[in-house]
Amino acid sequence: MRYTTEEGGRLNNFAVEPKMYEAEPPTSGQKRNYIIIGVAALSLVGGLFAVAASVS
Repeated sequence: MRYTTEEGGRLNNFAVEPKMYEAEPPTSGQKRNYIIIGVAALSLVGGLFAVAASVS
């Protein structure tokens, strides 16, 4: 465990830092999947609005 001793003998504990890494940009397949999921989500929300409007 990492710690330092301050004035008066107090211990100051530090959290262990996680390993850093750089994010990779999405591939063309991932971009296509994001577009498909976005279109599906928009159509679902549009359908819910249509059902709500028709019921009321």
